Amino acid sequence: QVQLVESGGGLVQTGGSLSLSCAASGSIFSIDAMAWYRQAPGKQRELVARIISDGVTAYADSVKGRFTISRLNAKNTVYLQMNSLKPEDTATYYCNVDALTRGFITPREYWGQGTQVTVSS
Repeated sequence: QVQLVESGGGLVQTGGSLSLSCAASGSIFSIDAMAWYRQAPGKQRELVARIISDGVTAYADSVKGRFTISRLNAKNTVYLQMNSLKPEDTATYYCNVDALTRGFITPREYWGQGTQVTVSS
């Protein structure tokens, strides 16, 4: 029931910045955790950053100090500010939310369609 619409991906040079956003829509009663994952070709999907409803965040070691996750609860939107980008950051980035929606009595996990981030040397 939840649809996640991502935006902000693109092509940047090493050292550049991008800001990703993900807006959740549907019959949403509440959203708990929101997160960003990424997956590069031939590699497994990995957690990049996660933020819970009270604002507590967690980051993968590889992005600490460079990426910042934030959310606007009133808009059901999560953001990922990416600075000092490196070629190793190249991947498809996926939005993930745990949301309680109409028709379910417990929260469920939902995924966005993914947005491509490419960092050139």
